[in-house]
Amino acid sequence: MTDPFRAGARVRTVHHDPTHHTRLPRYARGKRGTVVEPEGRALLADRNAQGRGDAPLEQVYAVRFAARELWGEGDHHVVLDLFESYLEDDQS
Repeated sequence: MTDPFRAGARVRTVHHDPTHHTRLPRYARGKRGTVVEPEGRALLADRNAQGRGDAPLEQVYAVRFAARELWGEGDHHVVLDLFESYLEDDQS
């Protein structure tokens, strides 16, 4: 099985506001970042928290964001561990 995102890939997080638990921080929704590396697979926390027992295993990626992208200011970077279903290829 190949990972759809390789180190250095430009990605954008999905912009959604689910009514249930999600591990995608609100401040990172719809934001652009760069994949640092894949970090292995884990049960999708959004579904696992619902206790239904049908949470899929998903690839988790370390994704680097410029603070300016997340908050409009700052000269540092933030790295978040994000599930594959939170990410889209960023063609822009």
